Amino acid sequence: METIFKINSLLAAVIVSSVIFATSSCGVAEQEAEFYTLQNNNNMSVKVTDFGARIVSICVPSADGSIKDVVWGYDTVEEYFNSTDKYCGPIVGRFGNRIGKGKFSIDSTEYTLTINDGENHLHGGTGGFSTKIWQANVLGPGQVEMSYLSKDGEEGYPGNLKVSVTYTLTDDNSLKISYKATTDAPTIVNLTSHAYFNLHGTSRSSTNSHILTINADNYTPTDKGLIPTGEIASVEGTPLDFRTPTAIGERINTTDFEPISFAGGYDHNWVLNRDGLGNGDIAPAAEVYEPATGIVMRVLTDQPGLQFYSGNFMDGKDKGRNGDVHNYRTGIALEAQNFPDAPNHGNFPSAVLLPGEEYIHNTIYSFSIR
Repeated sequence: METIFKINSLLAAVIVSSVIFATSSCGVAEQEAEFYTLQNNNNMSVKVTDFGARIVSICVPSADGSIKDVVWGYDTVEEYFNSTDKYCGPIVGRFGNRIGKGKFSIDSTEYTLTINDGENHLHGGTGGFSTKIWQANVLGPGQVEMSYLSKDGEEGYPGNLKVSVTYTLTDDNSLKISYKATTDAPTIVNLTSHAYFNLHGTSRSSTNSHILTINADNYTPTDKGLIPTGEIASVEGTPLDFRTPTAIGERINTTDFEPISFAGGYDHNWVLNRDGLGNGDIAPAAEVYEPATGIVMRVLTDQPGLQFYSGNFMDGKDKGRNGDVHNYRTGIALEAQNFPDAPNHGNFPSAVLLPGEEYIHNTIYSFSIR
């Protein structure tokens, strides 16, 4: 059964549908997951689900008038649950990205997190936010909120953390993602969306043809395990310089540049240019353009960093919608966030959240045609 909420002139409609799926391989536990489709008055729609508070699809107009779904996704929740790539579209946390050896300290107390990426902790651990059923609440036309209570000790994190993520679709073809969190004990927080984008509208075409611009003069070098060394380095003269529009595939296979070799392509954090901006100020972070479809995606955020991942570990084992195979370098992630391993580097922006404080983060994905 579907419920359709009234469209107004500014924001989109919300369509809700439900499915039941098993949350264990034995089918012991069953939970109900819901899909929420936001539709605006300008031929754009966004579908999200409360399973992982994830983006399922983003459909936007292309230059020839056809509608393209520009994110990876599956037709059923079961496919998300069984996918080899657990980070297809969800909100990741408590701490998105990596924490070296899964350890950090607050006030001299050391905490040990789940290890799920070599010897490191990645995207909140094996039972992170991407694996949870969130509580959904339709706030109004074109707006749905997902909330979750992460209990003290979950994946090793201290404190009970109340989290909410609100998706808002507007008639200027922008999807705004607003994050909030509060805690009852000192903890760390770094939330982000892990959608994979392909502006061709199909993973049959590589994202190497996308023209990328990143508003960053610097990046954070890493070791072989992709853990930051603590250095802030200039992109000048490197394959990581996207200050002017550059095809993703142009320098992706550079063999004599260690950061590219370590990651097998792009999987780095860019230090966004934010001079003169205050906390909470939303500014341009990146732009992606695909000449074949004319689709432009702009990323705006109030966060200090942008992780750009070029699909280096995609192996073609999963099939998405319409039989699309998720092949090598056919989807990119542009994750606005704090720096990886920030709790272990005093010169990085703090990821600590204290009782009485509120974590606030806003990112916008805006679409147009060129």
